[in-house]
Amino acid sequence: MTSHRIIRAAARHAEDLTALMHSSSAYGGEYASILEGYRVTEEYVEANPVYLAEAQRQVIGFYGLIEEPAELDILFVADSAQGSGIGAWLLEHLFGQARERGITAVRVVSHPPATGFYQRMGARQVGVVPPSPPKITWERPELVFDVPG
Repeated sequence: MTSHRIIRAAARHAEDLTALMHSSSAYGGEYASILEGYRVTEEYVEANPVYLAEAQRQVIGFYGLIEEPAELDILFVADSAQGSGIGAWLLEHLFGQARERGITAVRVVSHPPATGFYQRMGARQVGVVPPSPPKITWERPELVFDVPG
């Protein structure tokens, strides 16, 4: 991954992050409603630890961490980079950022199709978040990562 890097996102990246998110095939069909009108804003990027993965200066993934209480708020990998290890790389980076901040556990309210990925990466399911219509009409698994020491 010599041509890949993870950097702290800046406000100027907000539109690129939003575009990547909206291009995700994981949020088609029954799951499309959750992203309707949703944007990664400049304010969000400035207020939270948001990191992006680049390949040849193209954004191929990103995550946002909320610090209090600690939660992986958002994680996306470009469809073209799925299965290449970018998601795992971003999570390892997240764990490093969490350790630096003294965070020992990170909550994830998972997109249902992503649950298996999070569990393979070490998350354990601790509950289910009920639907919150009108946008979210399905249950979402609640998971927790114990941040590796």
